[in-house]
Amino acid sequence: MTGKTTKTSILDLCLRAKKASREVKKASTHQKNDAINKIADHLWHSRDAILAANMLDQASARNEGLSDALLDRLLLDESRIAIIVDDLRKVARLSDPVGEIFENQEMPNGLIIYKQRVPLGVLGVIYEARPNVTVDAAGLSLKSGNCAILRGGSETIHSNLALVDAIQQGLKGTNIPGDTIQLISSTDRNHVHKLLQMDDYIDMIIPRGGKGLHDFCRQNSRIPVITGGIGICHLFVDQSADLAQSIEVIRNGKIQRPSVCNALDTCLIHHSIAKDFLPKLVSRLAADGVLFKADEKAWDILSESNFDCVQLAGNQDFDTEWLSMILGLKVIDNMDEAIEHISIHSTSHSDGILTENRENASRFLLQVDSAVVYVNASTRFTDGSQLGLGAEMAISTQRLHARGPMGLKELTTYKWVVQGNYSTRL
Repeated sequence: MTGKTTKTSILDLCLRAKKASREVKKASTHQKNDAINKIADHLWHSRDAILAANMLDQASARNEGLSDALLDRLLLDESRIAIIVDDLRKVARLSDPVGEIFENQEMPNGLIIYKQRVPLGVLGVIYEARPNVTVDAAGLSLKSGNCAILRGGSETIHSNLALVDAIQQGLKGTNIPGDTIQLISSTDRNHVHKLLQMDDYIDMIIPRGGKGLHDFCRQNSRIPVITGGIGICHLFVDQSADLAQSIEVIRNGKIQRPSVCNALDTCLIHHSIAKDFLPKLVSRLAADGVLFKADEKAWDILSESNFDCVQLAGNQDFDTEWLSMILGLKVIDNMDEAIEHISIHSTSHSDGILTENRENASRFLLQVDSAVVYVNASTRFTDGSQLGLGAEMAISTQRLHARGPMGLKELTTYKWVVQGNYSTRL
């Protein structure tokens, strides 16, 4: 896995992945689960080497001045490796979607027709900063009968090399080809562009990272791209909401893990409750170290309390995915204004309403078209495990093929099966 990746070797990775995909799609559920559990064993046994590699990445990242949010995403320690290994074993326990038969029907002419779920083929997974994605992508790709060519960011190169080495060691002696999971070992950004041109070999590109990565993939890929994972997430507190409970939901959405895409970025507050609600909200979250970007109406209310943690919002603040302990505040006049704000500023990731009014909840659900829409819940639940998928490859904010957390079924497609009795069409 070491050495520079050349144009020939990118093609070689693709050729090997295409060949391996023909083998892995034939693997039984038992064979795939056995391979995943052996990978988990090797990851745990290799944890000292993985942690040493991650320390090199952390040191380099600090020297390059990466943000605290990216440093948090990059970090591996023994407890995080234990979680990664446990999550991988959970994937082995998930129901296998491959081969599932659905939408059966028998036609008047005697034909028996159904759809059968099959793997997509070869996935190109391009991601930044999060070495756990290496293992998540490997496990989910393998369980869904796919191959994966992985390209992590330069900031995680040592960690990813160590992780993929453990993954491939785990595949030895199983029925799954080692080429099922491969890593582009070069940090040269030109190889991302080359990978995006391999439409003869790769069936889907899944980018996980910032807006720049997603835009680059959309603009340069000859392969279908699943976009998402960029979350400017909102909660609207309407005039009927339970204010005490709303504060705790907002707090969870903001501080439970602020560096991830489903963390809360903006809180919209109905004007009729703002004077009472805003000082209580700011006081509660300021104790956690949250800073606030307030629109003029919110600023006028909060300036009376002389909070040091509140600033007047700038022009771009409501279009910013904070990934940190910052929360936008805006006072709105009515539901229409809340929905309009979300339609303009949201990335269609996760948005919700806090309300005791059933009609308001129904209207919000109807008119807000995000991948995940909430009523009286934190946006932090936008996660494959939390939504019952067991795990996720990515979170899609587009409308075609998959939306929201992408679990095993979302990594498959289907074929039509038509069974006749030497049937001919009249």
